[in-house]
Amino acid sequence: MAGTRQLPCLSLEAAKVAAAAAEEKARQMGIDFNIALVDSTLQLLHFTRMPNAKLTSVPISIDKAFTAAGHRAPTSNYSNKNFLPGGPAYGIHNSNGGRFMLIGGGIPIMVDGVVVGAIGVSTGTPAQDAEVAQAGVDAVEKLVKRKTGAKL
Repeated sequence: MAGTRQLPCLSLEAAKVAAAAAEEKARQMGIDFNIALVDSTLQLLHFTRMPNAKLTSVPISIDKAFTAAGHRAPTSNYSNKNFLPGGPAYGIHNSNGGRFMLIGGGIPIMVDGVVVGAIGVSTGTPAQDAEVAQAGVDAVEKLVKRKTGAKL
């Protein structure tokens, strides 16, 4: 139809698969995390707060997913000197109502080269958050490949 476009979105089924894989990775690490999944509209689709995850990390995990999906890039891309005081992109963290995250742990989820959503993880170090998030992304990629035979 002219004047419209289709927007592929992460399904709730896929979000639950990602969350389960991220939780399993967290258990292997011995750390409880907050795990948020958004679809391509940047809206929260699924959320898990493991029992001992930091309560202050709840909105951080959601905002990491929001940033990764909205900018179609991992939040770890924003942890360099360009985003620190004096850098050309300093202040971007104040955009989107202060929701733009510069901390690693948010990773977009892509299918057929299109961002369909993202996962955001928070409570550990940025590297630990990213490791748990990557487990979720990997699980969705396996799910899509298994169901469609698609190449990601």
